[in-house]
Amino acid sequence: MRNSIRLLAFMVAFIFSGHLLAQQGNARGTIGESPYNVIRGWAKPFQESGFSFGGNSGVWAESPDRIIIAQRGETVLPYPIPDNFPGYAGSLGINVLRDTNRRTWQNCLYTVNGNGEVQELWNHLDYLCEGSAGPGPHRVRISPYDPEKKIWLVNETFHQIYVFSNDGSEVLATYGEKGVLGDDETHFGRPQDVAFLPDGRILIADGLDNHRVMIMDSEMNYLGEFGGYGDGPGQFNTIHAIGVGPEGRIFVLDRAGGEVNLFRTTSDPAVVEFELSIGAPLTLPLDIIVNENDFWITDLGPLRFINFDFEGNIKYTWLVPRDLPDGYLEVHTFSVDGEGNLYGGDNQYGRTQKFVPKPGADSELLIEAPWVAR
Repeated sequence: MRNSIRLLAFMVAFIFSGHLLAQQGNARGTIGESPYNVIRGWAKPFQESGFSFGGNSGVWAESPDRIIIAQRGETVLPYPIPDNFPGYAGSLGINVLRDTNRRTWQNCLYTVNGNGEVQELWNHLDYLCEGSAGPGPHRVRISPYDPEKKIWLVNETFHQIYVFSNDGSEVLATYGEKGVLGDDETHFGRPQDVAFLPDGRILIADGLDNHRVMIMDSEMNYLGEFGGYGDGPGQFNTIHAIGVGPEGRIFVLDRAGGEVNLFRTTSDPAVVEFELSIGAPLTLPLDIIVNENDFWITDLGPLRFINFDFEGNIKYTWLVPRDLPDGYLEVHTFSVDGEGNLYGGDNQYGRTQKFVPKPGADSELLIEAPWVAR
């Protein structure tokens, strides 16, 4: 009888541990509680009847009261719409990334305040996305070194990058040729991200087709590039995001390669040196924020935030909920404002949510706004 009880206890423990492993996937290091609370219902719907948010692919918190959102159009909702519809298509079982037949290219860029209420609709810029047979806008960024705070939008489908005035009223520059894939000094192959070095140089993550990072001067003139397709040191499969840190560090997130590659600038403005591969095997890393002494990424399998130091050691991991109403299918992009609030864009459920630090949360576990040279 006693042996039977021991066997039953062992089987229960084995099943339970297997369930935990299934939940954690290939997560390593300390997995702890999220240091944030989700503000439920933060993103306030503003669309016309019959439409909802599209895939929120780009989010940039310029300040606690101005968050810029790039979305992959809006989503056409089924009829009739439930009376208790909370405003995002994922609540109806719609995956806005997959259900492209529901996508309409309208209201692709807008801003919200700290309460999630729309402040500016830049639908006069929708023409930059119209006619796209692919995902369209991918990232939105602002250089911390630009006094005019110009807004950069990366459009992967059209192989272009746009620069807007901060109020969104004017397109100041367009780089790349619409619909033309190329790997020379003036063309892109489904670019994914842009980052800014303190000396004015600009880094273009020309990542899905060209597997390179382009180094440009402050006027977007070509200086050089690094990377290339492969699994060797300093090579990439699909570059999805890029971040800049102290002492010349450049972090390039390889989505299909399942790792983050660390490079360093050199005395030659056209050349960087490979230093270290970090994190492998990650499942599907999506975005990155670099802080003073470490960096954070989002990853799938399980859906999580992971904190690494610059030597590649995992410091902390917290899992992102999947279950609605607060859950995610993917944190495609994330941004942090000056007050420490975290914003995560979901490219599949179709919305952005706001996370606020829990009272008494350990500051070491909180993501800071991106590193800036002082």
